[in-house]
Amino acid sequence: MDRKNIRNFSIIAHIDHGKSTLSDRLLEVTGTVPMRQMKEQLLDMMELERERGITIKMQPVRLNYKHEGTDYELNLIDTPGHIDFSYEVSRALKAVEGVVLLVDATQGVQAQTLTVLAMAQEQNLVIIPVLNKIDLPAARIIETEDEIMELLGCPREEILSVSGKTGEGTKELLARLIEKIPSPVSTFSPTTSARTIVFDFEYSTHRGIIVYVRVLDGVVKKNDQLIFIGAGEKFIAQEVGIFSPQKKAVTELLAGEIGYVVTGIKERGQAKVGDTLTKVSAPLPAIPGYSSPRPVVWASLYPESQDDFNLLKQALERLNLQDASLSFEEEYSGALGRGFRVGFLGMLHLEIITERLKREFGLTLIIATPTISYKIFDKRTDKTEIIYSPHLFPIETKDKQIWEPWVAVQIITPHNYLGQVIPLAYDHEANILATDSFGDDRTVIKLEMPLRELMRHFFDEIKSVTAGFASLSYEITNERLADVTRLDVLLNEEIEAAFSRIVPVRRAEREAEEMADKLKELLPRQMIVIKIQVSGLGRVIASRSISAMKKDVTGYLYGGDITRKMKLREKQKKGKKKMQARGTVNVPHEVFLKMMKVG
Repeated sequence: MDRKNIRNFSIIAHIDHGKSTLSDRLLEVTGTVPMRQMKEQLLDMMELERERGITIKMQPVRLNYKHEGTDYELNLIDTPGHIDFSYEVSRALKAVEGVVLLVDATQGVQAQTLTVLAMAQEQNLVIIPVLNKIDLPAARIIETEDEIMELLGCPREEILSVSGKTGEGTKELLARLIEKIPSPVSTFSPTTSARTIVFDFEYSTHRGIIVYVRVLDGVVKKNDQLIFIGAGEKFIAQEVGIFSPQKKAVTELLAGEIGYVVTGIKERGQAKVGDTLTKVSAPLPAIPGYSSPRPVVWASLYPESQDDFNLLKQALERLNLQDASLSFEEEYSGALGRGFRVGFLGMLHLEIITERLKREFGLTLIIATPTISYKIFDKRTDKTEIIYSPHLFPIETKDKQIWEPWVAVQIITPHNYLGQVIPLAYDHEANILATDSFGDDRTVIKLEMPLRELMRHFFDEIKSVTAGFASLSYEITNERLADVTRLDVLLNEEIEAAFSRIVPVRRAEREAEEMADKLKELLPRQMIVIKIQVSGLGRVIASRSISAMKKDVTGYLYGGDITRKMKLREKQKKGKKKMQARGTVNVPHEVFLKMMKVG
């Protein structure tokens, strides 16, 4: 394919604005997938994606399309919309020259629309505004077009209208893509070498690491000897191919094309997104890669049985090969044994990864309460350490300074919900910086708040008080002093590390009472009395108890001397006394999961 007939683009949008549905229609119109093989969310390969109706993993696909008698190669990368997966979006944008900015006509421009638009503008990509779901009765076409015009400063006629459901407007969209998005440009051309950027990769048990690449210069062929410039690892390309949307081997990948290379490498850590691939025989210089993703939520994962520790390790390594934003390291808890401290990009990311560990690897996990990272400065020793796990947080903080990350948050909400949003923001320690009108009936609220408060179900609560009409995006800005303390849960006077959490001092007593009540409700009765205590601020703040189960050990006796029953009851009493002395409380793994959730 001549490079001037190649177009590389991505679809970006807020979550649930119809990216995957529109991708389905593009696959149909271009004949990439036969109608008999079509199904909804075709590019969402994971069972979890199809079940939840959201895109989690970016997916490239090549579309071949004839426009005005000329054959064109269109390389599409479908991206996630949820803010937790914005790192996936940023990687996709480095591999393309243009984007389709998709806006739901029933919802209008949302907060994440602004975030992904800013990413595309930073890359100087061509932006094609598209209005989706125009077939719905609730579509606000004129109002949403006004919002897009205000956002992009473009005339109304530049905004395309499509329906991802019916396919209306998709041919016009394909024509606009070909007209507006520039063909790829090669820096070193012609050349006997090759250079590609790695924007994603996956792991195959039989074929090793498979890297997803955008070829920048030259030609990549099977049996070429290539090298990762960053990692310094050499390999021979076992196969090169394209996505249609399943992997399809080809003889070569040309400059400007998007495809995959099978490396055969089976060691973890050799491939990294943002690395540059080039030929060993005639290397070209590396290009700037991606900034490393910064986890915002940390949780400790432990296998319910320590026999599964190695399986958990292998599972995390495998998922890390598919999800570059996942980070983890081994840790040990006296109560829970060996496990891993895992970094996530948000609560949805945490939920998705733990669900995949359960489904794909058959693991039963104990999940410690999620937290963020804190920087602890000891005034006596002048030393600073980073704390990720609540049970490692210092109990005594008198001679310490505690720093926590803050975030800049942007909320778009209808005017009539401002009265519910503002008090909720203040309850989460937010400072409101500005409020501006956005369109006829909506307001943009800009605020700053501690990251721990954002992760305390702020997004869910905003959706709840606005009946789902508000949207939210955020970015980490700086670090500030924090007034927080650690709460510990003691079961029969033994600390259960997985329940430890870090909370604001002002809310410590209320949180302790809620934790004690929730545990009393969730823990099943056992053969011993369970004493629940929540300690913090140097004392026990809340205490509850669960009575022991009773069993009539004399139920099978009838008649005879009363002393027979008395002896059995005395034996039971001594046995219970021994059990109570040991005091071990069995906590089912469902309790750990339910303690994570709000409500």
